[in-house]
Amino acid sequence: MKRPLQIVDLGRMRYSGAHQIQMQLVEQRKHGEGVDTLFFVEHPHVITIGRNGKQRNLLASADVMARTGIEFYETDRGGDVTYHGPGQLVGYPVLDLREWKRDVHAYFQGVEQALIHALGVLGISARRIPERGLEGVWVGDAKIAALGIHISRWITSHGFALNVNTDLTYFQYIVPCGLNRPVCSVRSVGSDATREQCMSAVTDSFAAIFDYHLLDEAKPWPAQLAHQQHSQEIR
Repeated sequence: MKRPLQIVDLGRMRYSGAHQIQMQLVEQRKHGEGVDTLFFVEHPHVITIGRNGKQRNLLASADVMARTGIEFYETDRGGDVTYHGPGQLVGYPVLDLREWKRDVHAYFQGVEQALIHALGVLGISARRIPERGLEGVWVGDAKIAALGIHISRWITSHGFALNVNTDLTYFQYIVPCGLNRPVCSVRSVGSDATREQCMSAVTDSFAAIFDYHLLDEAKPWPAQLAHQQHSQEIR
């Protein structure tokens, strides 16, 4: 029997607000409450660094980030330095892997495969590079989606960032994921797929790969906290 998955579109929200909502549900799922959820969100300009990230891969000074309106956060996810911003589809799956596979590697590869399949539906030939340190999803030799996850008591948080119509010049402020390789976007490789089309394709692929049935269409997060965080949104 397939497990239920809720899809929630948070719209545009600051990183701190989306993280707080994630953590609310993580705690619920640890106690067997709530339901597995895939959050979608678009962040204002922000750079984050993972727990094993290297500060040398952050190329922008604090002054430069202040002038360009880029926030900065240290996180507990895996991976190195990454950028989030307008035109990017960020996904935060909060899942109980005890009900799927207690296998971190299988989960990570499942997320990669969901993105690869979704991009294929959109007419983009993407791939995984089976070399340590080159995690994520690639189109040719350019990275189109980055992954960074955290798992606590088999509950997942953090997730992936797919460049849809992202201003790729902002990646000049970091060494993306610690790699001196180019980045690309859905738009830059010749597709005019919208955020909504990308979200739909990822949702369907994610549900298929992780054996879920969808509860309903993407909807706003019902918690009062979401309203509070939207009011702090950077426009």
